[in-house]
Amino acid sequence: MPASGVRAAAIAARLSAVGLPARVEEHDRYTSVEAEVPDALSAELWRKVLEVVAEADRFGLLATSLNGRTLWAVVRKAVPTTGDVGGPSHQR
Repeated sequence: MPASGVRAAAIAARLSAVGLPARVEEHDRYTSVEAEVPDALSAELWRKVLEVVAEADRFGLLATSLNGRTLWAVVRKAVPTTGDVGGPSHQR
């Protein structure tokens, strides 16, 4: 498993340990973690959740009136360090 997968699995395990079962998905350039967030979440639990997702490269919360709230985190896979691989408009 790539290092990004190991980090993402650790994040998912810690989210599950605080009561938010998480899913992990491998993508070409990153590994993602998602978990559904219940409406009633204490401030203490939010602090724990934020400590966990802060270990990711990026994270956020998607909230809609139709689908509830989904917490997401992304761990980037290693990118080549030589040359201008993505071109001038490529975001890293």
